[in-house]
Amino acid sequence: MSETSAPVSEAGRWQHLPPAVREEIDVFETELRRVQQGQMPEKVFLEFRLRHGVYGQRQAGVQMQRIKIPLGVLTAAQLQRLADLSEEYADGVCHITTRQDIQFHFVDINDTPNVFRRLAEVGITTREACGNTVRNVTACPRSGVCCDETFDVTPYARAMAYFMLRHPDAQNFGRKFKIAFSGCREHACGLALMHDVGAIAAVREVNGRPTRGFQVYLGGGLGPIPHQAKLYSDFVPAGEMLPMVQAIGRVFSRLGEKKNRAKARMKFLVAKLGIEEFGALVREERDKLPEDPRWTSFLGDAEAYREKPLKPPSQLDLADTSEEFRKWYRMNVRPQAQAGYSMATVFLPLGDIASWQLRSLAQVCRKYVADTIRTTVDQNLLIHWVPNGDLPAFHRELVAMDLAQPGAEGMANVTACPGTDSCKLGIASSRGLAAVLHEKFGNGMSDLAGRDDIKVKISGCFNSCGQHHVANIGFFGSSRRVGQHVAPIFQVILGGESQGNAASFGLSVGKVSSKYVPAVVRKLSDLYINNRKDGEGFTAFTSRLGKARIKEQIAEFEHLPDYNTNPEFYRDNRQPWEYLMSTGVGECAGEMVSQAEFLLEDADRLAFEASLHLEAARLEEAAGTAFDAMKKAADGLLSVKGLLLSDRYNTIEEFRKHFGEGGGFLPQIAEYFFRAAQEGPKNLDAEKAHQRVEEATLFIEEAQGVYSRTEVT
Repeated sequence: MSETSAPVSEAGRWQHLPPAVREEIDVFETELRRVQQGQMPEKVFLEFRLRHGVYGQRQAGVQMQRIKIPLGVLTAAQLQRLADLSEEYADGVCHITTRQDIQFHFVDINDTPNVFRRLAEVGITTREACGNTVRNVTACPRSGVCCDETFDVTPYARAMAYFMLRHPDAQNFGRKFKIAFSGCREHACGLALMHDVGAIAAVREVNGRPTRGFQVYLGGGLGPIPHQAKLYSDFVPAGEMLPMVQAIGRVFSRLGEKKNRAKARMKFLVAKLGIEEFGALVREERDKLPEDPRWTSFLGDAEAYREKPLKPPSQLDLADTSEEFRKWYRMNVRPQAQAGYSMATVFLPLGDIASWQLRSLAQVCRKYVADTIRTTVDQNLLIHWVPNGDLPAFHRELVAMDLAQPGAEGMANVTACPGTDSCKLGIASSRGLAAVLHEKFGNGMSDLAGRDDIKVKISGCFNSCGQHHVANIGFFGSSRRVGQHVAPIFQVILGGESQGNAASFGLSVGKVSSKYVPAVVRKLSDLYINNRKDGEGFTAFTSRLGKARIKEQIAEFEHLPDYNTNPEFYRDNRQPWEYLMSTGVGECAGEMVSQAEFLLEDADRLAFEASLHLEAARLEEAAGTAFDAMKKAADGLLSVKGLLLSDRYNTIEEFRKHFGEGGGFLPQIAEYFFRAAQEGPKNLDAEKAHQRVEEATLFIEEAQGVYSRTEVT
């Protein structure tokens, strides 16, 4: 240990930690003090702290601390420690993310070194929870107990998580890198097709004996423009998974974009090279790797791995239970593959659990199960191995903790990112909207709450942290100016499907006020329930109905009332203040604003027409109309700069001049427009045309945002 870090580390107090872990935390604390003393550039420290999970919040002076939970697997002791730390250093709430992590909010950065040390005492690290690294490796939370799985992916996913953690071949990425494991193809638990590396369990006969391995997909990702992962191999033997990902990391490090962050995810490299060429590079890199015993040393234990219960199996007599219990049982409990046991979901609206609840839950888990607790991508907690006969008693304990809400398997289980509550990138309050929907599912829309065939997901902006692209009904936050006031609105996304490991991604069908979202959910749900064919799922139904018909159905919710008539529409959910303060109105500016609003509305219309062309497989028309929509939005912003359409200016050149070079427009989204102009609409396949339409939607959204932020004088 260095002399500079020794005094800071309180060495005597933390000697019981593993030396490498202890030194890593000491180094973090030393670097923190250096940047505070002006001895280290903030830009350099930014990526350094992100790699330890320390993330800036919307609120000044506090941090969000992300805590890495590989596969979402937790023990009772870890629950206890998380509860203690959230109470002592944060706001007393643990938030479960859509990547099975835990987050604390409102943390003083000076407390983070001791948070790290106390987490390390119970085997938890925050290392590489953020930053341009391999993020938390996720896995189906039902692994090991699912009735449909090919085999338990837990030991294989765990080996991957700890092999890639701190691995030198994973420290030079241009952006983050995400891996997911799924035990089957049919369900949504693993969401393998929306990851950089998605692995789906498979068994194949090799040399006359059944051999475990994985069907591997590469180059997936959500974000503003989603990419579905491409099939790399029908079967990669389990013993080849670690070197394969190591080789992928080396190729990504060498060839991935480093300067333009908007193009730095691996999905763009795979799209650029094509899966065949990218795969060939991976195989070539794999052949050059020096042998590493860790690649296969875990395999024997993996084959033998079995999660173990605390108590023997037992039977449940439903006739001897209350109606309250039976409702919870229907919506939160599923049978395990092992007779006499069930898995029970602790439903956490908004993904939040208070420290006292988490502490109490740890005690209850010690009573009924072993350390078989998992976070889920739906932001809940899943408890394995509850003996069936103990379910009523287990439920009573949850009731006492206010953790027995039914609805975990139903529509009431709305996924939402933090949005404007804490995220710097949030545009609208996704959590506020999710809370409103949850209240509606309890009162007024209770007939929908238990439906398991419609999934709602909400993001506070277009970046899809709430996974709106793979929802049956998705929403992402935006804004719209009407006159001198700005209102929070949400794009409505349909066509996504989380089943089948994220089988399809949705597209926008319109924009509605945040206040209208519950009514839109009701309208779309009723439309589906009353008009679907036998066995038809929601996404298949909306595809058959067509976007034009659906657009008609929600048209009544797209209009924003005048501010003076109804100012509530200019406040976000759970926020009593005006969404954005208005400024004075000048006549010249007023005329200019009017022209801008008209052009931006016309751009929305064209973007929707492009989606109709895409739906009808008119790819060239879809791409061309999408570009026209972007051009119309660009003209809208240029009108604010005093340019008139009658001037016959070159839109691309003028937009680049005013907005493309430090003009307040996100450069990566501006690039969509420039590239579309260069490439043209011809010779695009279905995927490229789909992306062009997505890009147009985001370009218009950014234009609306820039216009919303424009000062009117």
